[in-house]
Amino acid sequence: MASRMVADHTLYHLSPRGFWKKFREVVSVRPDISSGLPIAGVHRYPPPGSRPEKYSTPATKASDPAQNPYWKRDMRRAYPKLSVVTQSELSTLLLDHAKAQQIIAAPNAAEKSDVPAEQQGAVDLTQAIATIASARKVYSESKLPPIPPHAAKRWRPERVEDAPHDPHAYFPMLLVK
Repeated sequence: MASRMVADHTLYHLSPRGFWKKFREVVSVRPDISSGLPIAGVHRYPPPGSRPEKYSTPATKASDPAQNPYWKRDMRRAYPKLSVVTQSELSTLLLDHAKAQQIIAAPNAAEKSDVPAEQQGAVDLTQAIATIASARKVYSESKLPPIPPHAAKRWRPERVEDAPHDPHAYFPMLLVK
């Protein structure tokens, strides 16, 4: 006959001894339940803190004081960097972008060079905008500009019949729809 396997709580958990064992038998509802305190030598082998080697943090670039100065780590002084684009730079960027769009849109793109030609001089921004606008119409009757969003309908208060009340009483409430 095979014996039934049963977990023995006294095998892996601490149990009280002496006075506290008698106290637990008298006070607890089920004294045969485990205390839940594991025996350190059985469950945690080797026990924590008993290892002879010590942990050392691996050396990184951040741990080297010569390569990690304070001014790079100080986030209080991490001010945003300003970026300045002059009108001449903006005009050349606009013209180059317009040329790239023309190359993509052209059906005989194989004949043309993919690299835009260098500008001979600085072009005024108003002239650049005028050349882009004259080369291609942005909006037409079939392609209209976007309409700004607006609310569907504004609520306008409308008076409705008052709630039933004594006609001679002070009734400051106005009902609206």
